Amino acid sequence: MALTPVEIRHMSPPRTALRGYRVVETDKLLEDIAASFEDVWRERADLADKVEQLEADLIRFRELETLLRTTLVSAEQASAQMRDQARQEAELILSKAHAEAREIQRRGHAENERLTHESRRVRAQLVEALAAFDEPDPAAAAAETESPEDAETTDERSWYGLPDADAA
Repeated sequence: MALTPVEIRHMSPPRTALRGYRVVETDKLLEDIAASFEDVWRERADLADKVEQLEADLIRFRELETLLRTTLVSAEQASAQMRDQARQEAELILSKAHAEAREIQRRGHAENERLTHESRRVRAQLVEALAAFDEPDPAAAAAETESPEDAETTDERSWYGLPDADAA
């Protein structure tokens, strides 16, 4: 049977005719027991309240832990997706750069071929022009054979193979 502090305070032990009890000491003892029991009762109530609070906190922390785990998993997935997307974008940029480099190289080779062909054509024209100037004139051939000194002065040519206008 559980007694409350109030019940202990209002308790009085039964008295016998011959052997009674000392009223003051017994009442003081009962009062001390009631006070001690009251302290324990109050402490028990406080501890029960604290247990309820801690259980509520535990539930809240478990929910928070679940939320944090979910957030962490989401962040890891987002990170993996961003990493994959960045890798794909880098590969795309790299493939575009390679394609552009190949196109530039192809155009460079084509331009080189065109310039080489043009250079050969111009060179052929220059050779033809020089050949036309080099055809001996009968009067000039006779003049050349007569005086070699005169031939040197009249035969000065520019580096293009044409007679030098400054030498005259």
